[in-house]
Amino acid sequence: MQHFYRRARRWLSVTALFLITPSILFAWGTWGHERINRAAVLALPPALRTFFYNHVDFMVQESVVPDLRKYTLSDKAEGPRHFIDLENYGEMSQIPQASQEAYAKYEPAFLDKNGRLPWFIQDMQGKLTQAMKNGRKEDILFIAADLAHYLGDATQPLHTSSNHDGQLTGQKGVHAFYESQMVEKFGKTYNFKLKEPQLIQDPVAEAWRLIAQSHAAADTLLTIEKKLQTEVGPTNMYEMNAQGQPKKNVFNSNVRTAAYTESFHNSLRHMEERQLRTAAQAAANFWYTAWVNAGKPDLTKLDTEYTTKSSQSNLKDELKLLQSGKLVDFSSFMEF
Repeated sequence: MQHFYRRARRWLSVTALFLITPSILFAWGTWGHERINRAAVLALPPALRTFFYNHVDFMVQESVVPDLRKYTLSDKAEGPRHFIDLENYGEMSQIPQASQEAYAKYEPAFLDKNGRLPWFIQDMQGKLTQAMKNGRKEDILFIAADLAHYLGDATQPLHTSSNHDGQLTGQKGVHAFYESQMVEKFGKTYNFKLKEPQLIQDPVAEAWRLIAQSHAAADTLLTIEKKLQTEVGPTNMYEMNAQGQPKKNVFNSNVRTAAYTESFHNSLRHMEERQLRTAAQAAANFWYTAWVNAGKPDLTKLDTEYTTKSSQSNLKDELKLLQSGKLVDFSSFMEF
């Protein structure tokens, strides 16, 4: 019964968000961000996983809160943390990698317009390391879950490009199509079994490696979708309503047909699955690195024995299921 009420409260809060928010773009959507965080928790070594799994429901639900701050609370500081328009910064080799160097080089207005994502990841990593040193449970959970969100954004190719919704190439709507409609349609087939997390020797360089890899994929994604669009034609791209107009999702984006969605998925050779798994692996790696750099504190001391004992049975079941690459089934708000 307690589990039912917890899920009911969550459903009401998320539903309220979507009722009052006319049009938003979540990188990977609710479905993707929630599974990035859950997969990352399960990938952690036992010494760290026990603590995070005790709070796995929070880690999953908190995964979309950065987007809620941006859209629901209209937090103007939040938006630039979710993207970087690399084209507007010039040559990659000339962009300062360290956040303090970037803040010194660029005016705040320029950063806000063109994005702060890789530098904010660095800032959050430092805060997570300090929170683990301080042993502040709430800070650890909150920062870790949010950090994973921004790492998810960094692995979504369109969050690294000024052509973030295909608006510059006649592909408007491709953002939600790629990160939500495809993910919701094919997500149950994805493999979320990750590698053991690795210590990141240079978190600054690693954040930029993720950004560079995503940016390279953005061009591939847009080129393939444009070619498919040309082959199929606009009349066969969208599902139509009774009035002969394209159907809309809950955020007013056009809904692509099932055939078009499958063709794009196959043409990308499951790129979205690989990028989601990259995001989850990155989250596990960054959390693990913060923990090691904090001196490997025993975080289980922050919970009662009852809390840890109560979680172990479910953890064992989830780890068994994960051997087949699958996460436990749980409901997420569906955009399409």
